[in-house]
Amino acid sequence: MANTSARVSCARDFNCCPDINTALDNTCKSGFDFLCIPVVNPRYKREFVRGPSKKRTGPFTRSDLVLSSHDWNMFIGLKISPWLQTDASNVEIRRNSEHSFKQELAWSSYLSVPVIIIQLQNSRVTNMTRILNTHMINSYWQQQYWIQVPLIAPELQTENLIEGIEDADRDEIYKNNNQYNTWYWWHTFRTLCEPNKKLGVVLELTADLPDEDVLERWLSEPIKALSLSTSLFLTNKKGYPVLSRAHQSYLRKLFKLDVQLILTGANRHPDKGITSYVQYLDHLWQSRPTPDAVSQFAKGYEDYLQCPLQPLMDNLESMTYEIFEKDPVKYTQYKEAIYFALLDRVKEEEKDCKTVVIMVVGAGRGPLVRAAITASKKAERNIKVYAVEKNPNAVVTLENLKDEMWGEQVEVICQDMRDWEAPEKADILVSELLGSFGDNELSPECLDGAQRFLKDDGISIPREYTSYLAPLQSAKLYNEVRLSKEKDKSPEAPFEMPYVVRLHNCQVLAEPQKVFRFTHPNKGEVIDNSRYVSLEFCIKSDAVLHGFAGYFDSVLYADVTLSILPSTHSAGMFSWFPILFPIKEPVFLHKGCKVVVDFWRVVTERKVWYEWCIREPQILPIHNPKGRSYTIGL
Repeated sequence: MANTSARVSCARDFNCCPDINTALDNTCKSGFDFLCIPVVNPRYKREFVRGPSKKRTGPFTRSDLVLSSHDWNMFIGLKISPWLQTDASNVEIRRNSEHSFKQELAWSSYLSVPVIIIQLQNSRVTNMTRILNTHMINSYWQQQYWIQVPLIAPELQTENLIEGIEDADRDEIYKNNNQYNTWYWWHTFRTLCEPNKKLGVVLELTADLPDEDVLERWLSEPIKALSLSTSLFLTNKKGYPVLSRAHQSYLRKLFKLDVQLILTGANRHPDKGITSYVQYLDHLWQSRPTPDAVSQFAKGYEDYLQCPLQPLMDNLESMTYEIFEKDPVKYTQYKEAIYFALLDRVKEEEKDCKTVVIMVVGAGRGPLVRAAITASKKAERNIKVYAVEKNPNAVVTLENLKDEMWGEQVEVICQDMRDWEAPEKADILVSELLGSFGDNELSPECLDGAQRFLKDDGISIPREYTSYLAPLQSAKLYNEVRLSKEKDKSPEAPFEMPYVVRLHNCQVLAEPQKVFRFTHPNKGEVIDNSRYVSLEFCIKSDAVLHGFAGYFDSVLYADVTLSILPSTHSAGMFSWFPILFPIKEPVFLHKGCKVVVDFWRVVTERKVWYEWCIREPQILPIHNPKGRSYTIGL
């Protein structure tokens, strides 16, 4: 039940459903997509230990024959009975609940319904998770288990507020008392179950909304559906149901996760009909902001793990070049940087008698050569371009462009920039060797090797670049890493390498901090690109650390920049997604605690790699020691 359609996917929830065929027929005619009903009639409580009901005969619920297998599989979500107390202190109540829970899970699996909904009532979930875990291990059917959790515990909602608790105290109680912290209920549940892609969240929207940081934290969880009661809706001037501005705002944020909606409660606008709720919710869905260029480009890549490119070791394919050449921002910025560099390099009175030598190192299929030629025309300066590229396949493209467009103004060199012996020195050295973490495609090593043919007062574009890190919470990404094990690699290997990923279902837990900085040309007497840094982050609210998000920014020349850092992101640029450095074991973070991470860039004659470890709030082993799981080849 994933929502990939152009309209909102909405279910109708029933607390009791005597006639499932009539309910399904009416629900579909009213514009709903599926039905959520109890596995068993709410009044039908069973006794397995002792009592008069123990010997009761007859079926405990309706027959599977009331619907076809197709209808069960396409239109029905089953709800586990909310009266079950599998973690009750009373032994008899607990055992009865255990038997009933197992019975309902088994029946739901037998019907092959796509979704089973389990409601959390409080923080006592240990026995429930044990039973569900056993069931999931034994179940081969790819059912989803949606855990329903309210945004605010029932005791803290305004209509049920515990006597003596003021509204002003409610947020503090929510944050500091796990008994009332519903996110903590869910965190306990999913941790005890171990990471499992079958588990999702039905977030129950409440009349009161918690603090913004609590709402944001939920956006990093695997929310599959949002439960809305008809009691949340107001009535507009025309008599139609609408949500408050605050609820609308949060709903739009959740829409980014492609959540489905579950409408529960009686129709409170009978003159407009239950369809009016679906129409309004679909209106909110349709009125989502138009995705920007980056979002459109990244569609389908959200939270998808990709291995970082290694252009020094591997020759890129034509398709890869084509994708990045479509970036509407990157090459415009390079063109501007080269333009200003040309103006500074050649004075107005010298422009007719002086030719600037530009070397494009790592020319690919020529976008930087085109940018240089365009910039020279705008600046009215003469240039000579050397296009240096080691990929023999890309060189074929460069040679054709030279014959068809560029002529003698461009000389194509098929060689590694570090080995090439230039016939003359360059005024300007241009490259696009930056990776998602700035230096992870070995720009420092390449440009240090190429700077020998740059004039003493020559210009490097880019001039400098800096990497950044920030702590990250994302159960989705942790699961993706965990499931990416390979047969010929050790179990810890997936957690000891970085991934390029379009961050989506996640929460960045603190502002990114600077990690490594590189400048070009490198004027140091001894060139050493190894690095070490220790960073300290302060966590604002309870969370789970799953890894670190990495970014970079770069100064190309003067004030012309490129950035994927969220606070300074170059608008419309999509050439780079952030990078993810995972950790082997999730770390629970308490509000106000410090996260201290140490990060190394290790360089040898043939390889470069990163190592990282956490020292606070708990000590974890160093990840990727000696580059055992991941290296970048020189």
